[in-house]
Amino acid sequence: MKKDHIDTFGAAALIGFSLLLAVNQVVTKLTYTGIQPVFFAGIRSLGAALCIWAFFRLRGRPIALGRGRVAWAGAICGVVFAVEFLALFLALDLTNVTRTSILFYSMPVWTLLAGHFILRTERISGSAALGLLAAMAGVALALAERGGQAASLAGDLCAVGAGMGWAATLLIAKHSALRELRPEGQLLWQVAVSAPILLLLAPLFGPLIRDFAPIHLAGIGFQIVVVVSFGFIFWLWLLSIYPAGGVASFSFLAPVFSVGLGWLVLGERLTWRLFAALALVALGIVLINRRRPVPPPDA
Repeated sequence: MKKDHIDTFGAAALIGFSLLLAVNQVVTKLTYTGIQPVFFAGIRSLGAALCIWAFFRLRGRPIALGRGRVAWAGAICGVVFAVEFLALFLALDLTNVTRTSILFYSMPVWTLLAGHFILRTERISGSAALGLLAAMAGVALALAERGGQAASLAGDLCAVGAGMGWAATLLIAKHSALRELRPEGQLLWQVAVSAPILLLLAPLFGPLIRDFAPIHLAGIGFQIVVVVSFGFIFWLWLLSIYPAGGVASFSFLAPVFSVGLGWLVLGERLTWRLFAALALVALGIVLINRRRPVPPPDA
């Protein structure tokens, strides 16, 4: 049943998904040392497509992929998905994780702006605008002291493009004919179309294999099964229930969680900035998802 706001279950689920994205950043950072990023993205999409197909074959259930307008929307969404992860993985290779995270997780800004000015489906209220500013300030504060590596303008532009691509896939899934499909069908279009695109483009970006070790194989498996096959389907299911802007707003938590995991897993310093950032992000999410008062009916 569709809802017009993020309720308690939705908030808990989206916080959990944001934590999964943060864990994914740690796994991705470890995996990049053994596999070229674009090749890794292609393998991930291919593995996820096979995983989804095998799951439904074992259960004896067909996956509805649709025809006509639905198929066209699925193909377009798959191309955008490929561009998004091509840009994101190149950004992570060209510039530091701090700048990439800040720019990539600007996705909710593009989502709300597109919904407000282009689709005219989700209006930006004054509180939502303040929430966006607060959440962005929190992310920037949490990541400000982690940017010791040299930055790259090309990497920054790739990260912004990836954030826009994420917003575009969200809006296509929410507002095109693709919304007629179940979440697993939507994701299968995205990974099945993106896999050959990414694998064909991968040789243009250098050697496919770097310093490969068994831990990289574990990272690939985690990405395919947990992050893409389960996590993305779950996210698309949440998107089919809750407003796109509200769902997108919770992505601000992922880079903040990444700072915490950096302290827990990688031994990085935990400072007052993290706690201040969490407060700003929490305030932003509350403002973005605050329900507008319903005007009383005319007498």
